[in-house]
Amino acid sequence: MAEQTRPDIPKCRKDRFDGRIDLDPSRLVFIDETWASTNMVRRCGRAPRGQSPRAAIPPVHWKTTTLIAGLSLGGIVAPFVPDRPINRVAFESYFERVLVFEAAGYNAE
Repeated sequence: MAEQTRPDIPKCRKDRFDGRIDLDPSRLVFIDETWASTNMVRRCGRAPRGQSPRAAIPPVHWKTTTLIAGLSLGGIVAPFVPDRPINRVAFESYFERVLVFEAAGYNAE
């Protein structure tokens, strides 16, 4: 017997949906993170025989910049751009000091 035709399945579905917490989509915020680093440049290139390829590449100091932001129905909220790779301490700081305040309506606008 196919699962969908079993007599107990409609009751199980009803029980599952009745016990579900309804979420208001306008209150949901999804956190997204991306980064860019100066070492993402090509280290090899092509040039005519006997010539060196020309490209502006930063010197030895590599730099990583991270962007974290909340995504909601209203758009991007609480952007945070630390000048370093993200770690747990920086993420928790962002969450507590930026995202929660803005989500609660404490932004400067």
